Amino acid sequence: MALPKFVPTSETASFSGRARMHYETPPQGITITGYIVRRLHKTSLLESIRDLLGKDYSAALAQFAAYAAAASSSYGPALYQPQFDRPGSKISEADPDTGALVTVQQLARQPHIAFEYRVQMPNGDLVSGRESILGTTVGLHGLGMPAPSLFEFQSAQCGYTAHAAGTICSELAPNWANFGATQVRAHGTLELSDNMGHSGSLKLDRKGHIEIVLCGGQQQRRFTFDL
Repeated sequence: MALPKFVPTSETASFSGRARMHYETPPQGITITGYIVRRLHKTSLLESIRDLLGKDYSAALAQFAAYAAAASSSYGPALYQPQFDRPGSKISEADPDTGALVTVQQLARQPHIAFEYRVQMPNGDLVSGRESILGTTVGLHGLGMPAPSLFEFQSAQCGYTAHAAGTICSELAPNWANFGATQVRAHGTLELSDNMGHSGSLKLDRKGHIEIVLCGGQQQRRFTFDL
């Protein structure tokens, strides 16, 4: 089944494309810590979880997983590279579409660039996580930046928790439809679980298509989502 289709409430709320990249990497410039804050500003994907709890825990886990993948990736034209800032840099900014307060702190530059983050939803739900950018690889698909990542969800209304962990690799690749231009995209996998006995996996491809397979008891369910 498909997760509920996201309908942007503003031009910059879209999860991919030029408008989105102008939001994540604005014309005035941005640091890498600030970029990750903006990348995490997809918290509208978390809003439906509260209504799913107690009704459909598999769908709640899938919705959280879709956020984790979306928050770990960017899709659209590469406008510029964010500026590097120092370990200890900490930025908080509310998602303009939901009011969720997103805070990111850079933990280290060596041996890998590492960040931790916290997303406080207006309803009290909390997402926390961290990632490490391992470096740059060169391959047939372009320049890759693999980043092992961890996301944890905690409901404010009940004891529900969910977990997503894996590696999302961001890529800087040629845009063959626009000679000389480059595009940002991502791919990777996440392992999923919650405290209601569900577990499974997520796969994100270079086109922004998400496939989620979850098992709970004797039942297996599939969910899809497009960024």
